[in-house]
Amino acid sequence: MKQYDIVIVGGGPAGLAAALEAKKSGAQSVIILERDGELGGILNQCIHNGFGLHTFKEELTGPEYAARFSEKVKEEKIEYLLNTMVLDISSDKMVTAMNREEGLFEIQAKAVVLAMGCRERSRGALNIPGYRPAGVFSAGTAQRLVNIEGYLPGREVVILGSGDIGLIMARRMTLEGAKVKVVAELMPYSGGLKRNIVQCLDDYGIPLKLSHTVVDIQGKDRVTGITLAQVDENRRPIPGTEEFYSCDTLLLSCGLIPENELSRGMGVEINPVTSGPVVNECLETSIPGVFACGNVLHVHDLVDFVSQEAAAAGRHAAEYVAAGEDKIFNEKKYVIVPKGGVRYTVPSSINPAKMDDEQVIRFRVGDVYKNRYTSVYVNGERIVHRKRPVMAPGEMEEVKLKKEQFMDCPEETEIIVTIEEA
Repeated sequence: MKQYDIVIVGGGPAGLAAALEAKKSGAQSVIILERDGELGGILNQCIHNGFGLHTFKEELTGPEYAARFSEKVKEEKIEYLLNTMVLDISSDKMVTAMNREEGLFEIQAKAVVLAMGCRERSRGALNIPGYRPAGVFSAGTAQRLVNIEGYLPGREVVILGSGDIGLIMARRMTLEGAKVKVVAELMPYSGGLKRNIVQCLDDYGIPLKLSHTVVDIQGKDRVTGITLAQVDENRRPIPGTEEFYSCDTLLLSCGLIPENELSRGMGVEINPVTSGPVVNECLETSIPGVFACGNVLHVHDLVDFVSQEAAAAGRHAAEYVAAGEDKIFNEKKYVIVPKGGVRYTVPSSINPAKMDDEQVIRFRVGDVYKNRYTSVYVNGERIVHRKRPVMAPGEMEEVKLKKEQFMDCPEETEIIVTIEEA
């Protein structure tokens, strides 16, 4: 049986950043386990630019961003195994994995970093009626077909869902010669970044229909068309609003789900809102020595934030290994409560003894808010009150808390993050 200080599950942007920071922070033996044939994860198929503005202060494509981290991993001689599937992680951090070369093998880790990313919501989860013809793809699958495999999935396209991948694929399919007829969104607001709506839809004259959904898919062997209908405030189709679009391809961009089957299997507590682990200020899950970062924790809008978060997870994992079982903290645990339009927070709790001098609290809102304030209350006293012109579910928000604000707080301290009117 092999033994490593830190095992990182996933070789995407989160796994790479966590590995580098763990090695830099003193971890002696680090290994990345990646199920794909190369490092970089989903970035390898994201050939558009817009990555790296925060991290490298320049615009890069997805593969360029991934390559910079991959090259650093190789320079640091961090071990990694490709085409390796992790099957199970036990609560005592025994990792069971397999690949062609070594077959089934086990690694005993002192700490584990979960960086498995997320997957797209499938048609089966959307309950769209109709047959199961060819031509229905998730937007990510279509992206891989076009950008890596070199195939065009169809010529006349309708996109359901306005997540960032769907918006980007509207532009990509247009550039490859397909006709994107409409992007439909169930919610009354877009699920993607504002810049993607402008650059991918508005610039190409592609209509975005909010509060609409697909109620029928026509065609038995191949999609021949779809029927859109407007939905009411309960998201139910309104009779009489049906509209037919002829098309040969339907792309689904209806949300991302963190890949947490391994996390659940080992007994990690899961947040029902994010479908990712509940973590503290060190990005440590409910199992000591198991950390989570990136899209497996909560879905991010920018890869730069994934890298920042993963670096913190890698550093804390290295600190955990270095301390062993001897490090005893003053175990104050202050729970962070999301209220007033804030759907969740990462982390879910903080311990002032462990937190950095400045702690970033990231969250998403549940609706579109204009000219509101992000406020943080500690035992009823407001310590943060920051005006935000626009907040939308498609864009992640953050507030920063200072360690000094919590050092003299009593045991029973409640932190509330909320949205307030001016």
